[in-house]
Amino acid sequence: MKYQYEIKTESLINISQSLFSGQSFLWEKGNDSTPYYSSIIKSIPIILCEISEHEFEIYSTQNSVDGVPLPEFINRYFTLDINSELAFPENFSRLYPELWQRLAPYFSLRIMRQDPFETMISFMCAQGIGMHLIRKQVTMLRESYGEARSVLYRSKEVVLHHFPTPEKLAAADPALLSRCTNNNRVRARNIILAAQCVAEGRMDFNALCDPALPLSELRNTLCQNGGIGYKIADCIALFSLGRFDAFPIDTHVKQYLGEWFNSATARRPLSPTTYFALDKEARTFLNPDLAGYAGHLLFHCWRKEVKGLRTF
Repeated sequence: MKYQYEIKTESLINISQSLFSGQSFLWEKGNDSTPYYSSIIKSIPIILCEISEHEFEIYSTQNSVDGVPLPEFINRYFTLDINSELAFPENFSRLYPELWQRLAPYFSLRIMRQDPFETMISFMCAQGIGMHLIRKQVTMLRESYGEARSVLYRSKEVVLHHFPTPEKLAAADPALLSRCTNNNRVRARNIILAAQCVAEGRMDFNALCDPALPLSELRNTLCQNGGIGYKIADCIALFSLGRFDAFPIDTHVKQYLGEWFNSATARRPLSPTTYFALDKEARTFLNPDLAGYAGHLLFHCWRKEVKGLRTF
């Protein structure tokens, strides 16, 4: 790797916890003298090495991404410009003291600003299964349809795969692609159609990034694609479009809303009506502008502390 940077931050950041919290499935963990994490971002291989919650190292073959200096890009990628504690109102710690204490180790989890196409396809790829299998399916997708790239890190060859382009997935055979969707051909066909929509310019992520666009309109636009429902649309919005107000709701979120916030609505089946009712409810005890940011910290805390689930 040609370029190396040591980044010291004022904001807390736990690289491992952020990468493997269920918001991204594109990073690989490697082991050397110390663990490292590798991926390709915008065609550029990047390796991260965690030193502490205030310090990490970046290695790359390039010193910038899209014309932005690499350290600045990575700071933005990990939303180090946002104080995660502000995702909760000032009175939250007083109203929920035990939960606030339980959440303390998770404020170093950073929501990431990822590529919208990669995020959309990743969440479409393996719906309704555990994180370990989702990661396996997305890895198969990259290895089957993405270009391989070898880089040297500490004199060791690291093989990475680009995420496939919209054009590559648009031309895929549904039967072959279904190997990457848990053998679900309908899901594979939906991914191909979504890729075609992007490749042909019928889906414009730049327009969807507009912060002035109402969240409901953004969600409805994404849901016009087969295989994308409200939850996946909110995941795309939160993890790639900078919409930290988007609040994805799945079974785990529904459970913690019922257990930690005594929501009667959370005890109902998760229908569209319940989804929007819970979405509205959550904004009454979280900062509405950062509800999704707070929601993901709560989600990760719930999975690890209460459910004891693995993340990778």
